[in-house]
Amino acid sequence: MNAPPRSSPRRHPPARGADMKLLGIYLNDHLAGATAGTQRAGHLARVTRGSALGRALGPVATDIAQDRTALVGIMRDLGVPVHRYKVSAGWVVEKLARLKGNGRLVRRSPLSTVLELEALRLGVEGKAAGWQTLRRLTGTDERLDPALLDRLLERARRQLDTVEEWRIRQAEAALRTTAD
Repeated sequence: MNAPPRSSPRRHPPARGADMKLLGIYLNDHLAGATAGTQRAGHLARVTRGSALGRALGPVATDIAQDRTALVGIMRDLGVPVHRYKVSAGWVVEKLARLKGNGRLVRRSPLSTVLELEALRLGVEGKAAGWQTLRRLTGTDERLDPALLDRLLERARRQLDTVEEWRIRQAEAALRTTAD
C-alpha cells in the first residue's frame, strides 16, 4: 500500500497553539516508538517470509515504515526537531527485545512469533492513539492536515486487524496442547 498522499504543507501558526515544547516531546516519543515498530515489523516479515504470515505481514511492515515517514513529515510541518537520541533509543530497545528468552537456545520458538505479534499490536495501537491525538489538534492548528490524519488512522485500523488476526492464529497454534 502506498503512503497516504500529503497535501501541501500548511505554514500558518496554530490558532490557539499547542504547547510546542510538550508537543515536541510527545512527537519524538512517538517517533522512537515508530522506529522500534518499523524495525519489529520488518524483522517479523523477514523471519516469516515465504509463509502465509509473511505474506500478510509484508504489506503491513511496508505501511508501518511509511507511517514513520509520515510522522517525520508532520514533525517537519510543525517545526518540531527530531531528537536523534530518542530515535536511537527506539532502535536499541527493539534490538534488545529480540534477546528475550523464548524457551529455545538456538532457534525461534513458536512463542517468539506470538510475542512479537503482541508487541507489534501494541505499537500499532499506540500509533493510532497518536494519530487520534493529532487529529483532535487539527481544530486549533492549521498546520495539521485532517485528511492525512484520517487516512493514517484508517490505515492503522487495517494494520491492527491484520496483526490481531495473525496474533490469534499464532497463539492458538503455539499454545495448543497435544493429546498424548
